[in-house]
Amino acid sequence: MKPFKLPARLWQTLLLILTAAAFSPLSVFAAEAGEEAYTPSVYATAWALLPPIIAIGLALITKEVYSSLFLGIVMGGLLYSGFSFEGTTMHVLEDGFISVLSDSYNVGILIFLVILGTMVSLMNRAGGSAAFGRWAQKKIKTRVGAQLSAIALGILIFIDDYFNCLTVGSVMRPVTDSHKVSRAKLSYLIDATAAPICIIAPISSWAAAVSGFVEGEDGFSIFVRAIPYNYYALFTIAMMILITVWNFDYGPMAKYETNALKGDLFSDSKEEKDTQRTFENPNGRVLDLILPVLVLIVCCVLGMLYSGGFFSGVDFVSAFAGSDASVGLALGSIFALLLTILYYCLRRIMSFRECCDCLPYGFKAMVPAILILTFAWTLKAMTDSLGAADFVAGTISQAAGNLMALLPAIIFLIGAFLAFATGTSWGTFGILIPIVVAVFQNTDPQLMIISISACMAGAVCGDHCSPISDTTIMASAGAQCEHVTHVTTQLPYVITVAAVSFVTYLIAGFVRNVFIMLVIGFALMIATLYVIKQIAGNKQTA
Repeated sequence: MKPFKLPARLWQTLLLILTAAAFSPLSVFAAEAGEEAYTPSVYATAWALLPPIIAIGLALITKEVYSSLFLGIVMGGLLYSGFSFEGTTMHVLEDGFISVLSDSYNVGILIFLVILGTMVSLMNRAGGSAAFGRWAQKKIKTRVGAQLSAIALGILIFIDDYFNCLTVGSVMRPVTDSHKVSRAKLSYLIDATAAPICIIAPISSWAAAVSGFVEGEDGFSIFVRAIPYNYYALFTIAMMILITVWNFDYGPMAKYETNALKGDLFSDSKEEKDTQRTFENPNGRVLDLILPVLVLIVCCVLGMLYSGGFFSGVDFVSAFAGSDASVGLALGSIFALLLTILYYCLRRIMSFRECCDCLPYGFKAMVPAILILTFAWTLKAMTDSLGAADFVAGTISQAAGNLMALLPAIIFLIGAFLAFATGTSWGTFGILIPIVVAVFQNTDPQLMIISISACMAGAVCGDHCSPISDTTIMASAGAQCEHVTHVTTQLPYVITVAAVSFVTYLIAGFVRNVFIMLVIGFALMIATLYVIKQIAGNKQTA
């Protein structure tokens, strides 16, 4: 009797099924079950927060951000696939890196980054940055003045946090360098005038985002009414001004500022010391820096208005509320780059070939920021696929029962933790604001305003200090400061403001008078910093 043989095609089919079952059993059985959407077993549980916790913890411990983020991403893939090798690989690659790099919004931000890097390179090679630095040295006499100038410029550029980070950095680096302000301190000032300013500016991309999350209400009106209760943003501005005017620092920042006074702007960072090479043109003028920056601001504002339909008949406020920051910033920066090249060529300070040579230098300068952004976006995709948002939403809904007066403080903490773990404040808005509206809309409208503001403040707080936040990454890039150095040096400052904000929200749940609470809050902030100043006792030379 001849041995029984299966047809070759059937063998191939069985082998394919067995291989798939061995490597990705969950996905195979999900496909056989009527193409139902696959849901991991750890979906919407505390495990969903493990990947960002691993990434952030390792980054802070090892001071190495790339491998830390990658390990967090891999952990997200393992949890999603049930520790299947094939499932993990495909989820990280397809649903992670490929997905975020093919997202139109993300691509627009990357284009904006590269063009901004190119414009900075152009301004350096044209001599504009050096000329501005020489002018600023004559006009700005002290370190305090240099830091206050950076704060003022950051407040003036309130349209968008991405634009704020890179523009303030490129303009103020020559000024702060000449007055021996460390890059760590500059990156903090940039970061603290980015999201915290945008979240209290009615005409900004952030106001547009928040307004869109308030369903069933006038979102823009609620945003404006919530501004006086946004304690974290307001106290952050007060913090920057006070530590600058009182001329003291504490925590890791004190070491960096002390070293900067001795001429070392980077302390233990080696990577950024290589970025100081500039191409000074002796014919450069201050206008060669100021004009391109002004053109960039105008073009980006017009680009955002265009993306919101302003030139198609939509009113100004609605156009800004409906604008696409990615499209607007990409459009604006492209036109600003072309106009800048035209200006330099007409002024004969640079040839067209020299202008084009700046493109690879600008791209190279932004490679670290692009890499970290890509890893951060992918980590967020892993966290989303595990249902972190649903887990937090369910937690806060359960806590809303008998803790009404304490909810603003609780929401502030939850918003800060969620934004810190996920690296996104806008995603935190989208999760928490609809829940807050649903809880308070028909019961306590005033507490709803305070709680919405607490949500925004907490989200900005977590986003401000998170190592995987795009704003934090861009602040590091704008100041040309090592990313982990920026995170570790500003963390004590963020925690200080967060603690005062939390106490203020605790009181605000009971004392709902906006003016009384602002007086109490600012008094607490001033008193806290005064005590820290007395303890630190490390005055620097003005």
